[in-house]
Amino acid sequence: MNPPDRDDLVRAEFTRQAPGLQSSPEFSSLQPLDRIAALLDVQNNETVLDVACGPGIVVEHLASRASEVVGIDLTDAMLVAARERCGKVGLRNVQFDAGNAEALPYDDASFDVTVTRLSFHHFIDPGRVLDEMVRVTKLGGRLAVIDVISSEVAADSDLHNAIEILRDPSHVRMLPKSELLALFNGHGLEVMRQVEWVRPRRFDEWADLTGSPARATPLRIVVAALAKQGLSAGIDLRMEGDEPCFDHHWIGALAYRGDS
Repeated sequence: MNPPDRDDLVRAEFTRQAPGLQSSPEFSSLQPLDRIAALLDVQNNETVLDVACGPGIVVEHLASRASEVVGIDLTDAMLVAARERCGKVGLRNVQFDAGNAEALPYDDASFDVTVTRLSFHHFIDPGRVLDEMVRVTKLGGRLAVIDVISSEVAADSDLHNAIEILRDPSHVRMLPKSELLALFNGHGLEVMRQVEWVRPRRFDEWADLTGSPARATPLRIVVAALAKQGLSAGIDLRMEGDEPCFDHHWIGALAYRGDS
């Protein structure tokens, strides 16, 4: 389990970020949400668990396709936002619980589909979280991890993650694609389907989501200097006019739970 101070850090960061994430077009954009829905292929008789559900955006998107969707998150402010979001559209087949992804409060084989979006880079031990996702998924069920990945070049990956940590100290590490797929394989999971896409990001929009202007100002100077020096960090870091910009490379990887 994470030490208490680690969980406190995550809660503090995401309490601050909850309003921005709830309203951000970047996280509510239909195109990536539809990609996730197509990857999962949820049926109307299936139950779904969204691990580290944040403000309930994925839960809301999947609810019309599923029998029931459960979201779990460590941060109370995110759960408040999620309940408000789904309540506004009258969803009755959703549930939100407080809990830790490393010790999910559900029985073995409880869900047909288990998914997490944009969480793995916040976990000190993503393998333990994947263990829990496997445990609560039914035999023959599906598990999916959707996250931003870093470069396969170690120096670029390190620089990318350093930038992300300066923005949000609860960030741990965005994995290269090869490491994420190896994590699945190491848990006896064969990735059967995957999808990748690229989302251009502008510095101001990305930094504003943290709700910490004092942090954003010096970070902008650092990121702009890196871009002007041609250090791409594996994310095509660049200047567009006076604003630093970059690309986030996403992956969605899905595996079936076997009987091992």
